[in-house]
Amino acid sequence: MSNLKHKNIPTMPVEAMVKQLSEAYVTVINGGLPVKTVPSVMLWGPPGVGKSQAVRQIGSRIEKETGKRVNVTDVRLLLFNPIDLRGIPTANADKTLAVWLRPQIFQMDASEDVINILFLDEISAAPQSVQAAAYQITLDRTVGEHRLPENCIVIAAGNRITDKSVAFKMPKALANRLMHIEVEGNFESWKEWAIKAGVSDRVVGFLSFKHQYLMGFDASDDDLAFPTPRAWEMVSSLLNGISNDIDKMYPLISGIVGSGTATEFRTWARVYKDLPPIEDIFDGKEPKMPENSDALYALTSAMIAYAREHKTEMSRIANSIRYGNRMPPDFSTVLMKDYMYIEDGYEKKLIVIPEFMKWLNTRGSMLNGSVG
Repeated sequence: MSNLKHKNIPTMPVEAMVKQLSEAYVTVINGGLPVKTVPSVMLWGPPGVGKSQAVRQIGSRIEKETGKRVNVTDVRLLLFNPIDLRGIPTANADKTLAVWLRPQIFQMDASEDVINILFLDEISAAPQSVQAAAYQITLDRTVGEHRLPENCIVIAAGNRITDKSVAFKMPKALANRLMHIEVEGNFESWKEWAIKAGVSDRVVGFLSFKHQYLMGFDASDDDLAFPTPRAWEMVSSLLNGISNDIDKMYPLISGIVGSGTATEFRTWARVYKDLPPIEDIFDGKEPKMPENSDALYALTSAMIAYAREHKTEMSRIANSIRYGNRMPPDFSTVLMKDYMYIEDGYEKKLIVIPEFMKWLNTRGSMLNGSVG
């Protein structure tokens, strides 16, 4: 994995970046200040780390915490040329002057109950002539005679030159118009998002067992398929949408994360066939507890996935917590922490369950040191 980073800007896990920026935007919006109080943002990071997904998470948090509707306009600057950003020229009414038709990206809702996010993705892959045309958007919020509405947030993202992706050096004049943040892969941050998003329990379980496979991007080799958070999301889509039989899906999974990682994933996932019936656990039947660690990782992930689908059935959640108390302390802690990730605020529902409070009183001190 490449550890090359920019030297003079902050580095944050995805979730930390989402939280930091969301809080800033929400404070500004709820305080009645112009959204441009927060400078335009530039997110740097390797391919597949989750920059695009993070922008949508920011939009969701703003929507939830301000009560305003958020529209995200995703613009892939790699596909644009400078004329595309300014619009198509045409004659004015008396045929004496050229006027520029407004580009689609400027067709935004300026209503007070709306927040727009203009996401300029792959900006570092755009030729410098296009990057130059983005100057006015990032600072002056205009291109030519076209102006962004006052309720528009501007966020840009791109890969680093060191990532061996298509990337052009950003001109200093543009760089100085942006607030720069480098985004890095972080398992715990990704896992919290994955549980809320319903990522396959096979994927979550495997990566809980082997964190190093979350991000396998290496700028020094020429592999076409390698593991990244984006790649695992694609694997999850196959397993959730087509079949969770990993032996059957193995050729397709190999084409996403690479054959070596796919083989490790397939081998590990075979422990699922020996797990106790998950439904029996939630029905309070107390089946036999697995003993080896790979099976316990698989069991906790399967229980979390089942709990997410039955999160309103609190008596059955209580049965599963009682069963989880029989796990080794590290694994019961992982289970309880991940239950809190099921949805925002779910810990408030857990606290009214006696079994959860019993666990919290006896093992709650381990929350900051769990193996997850």
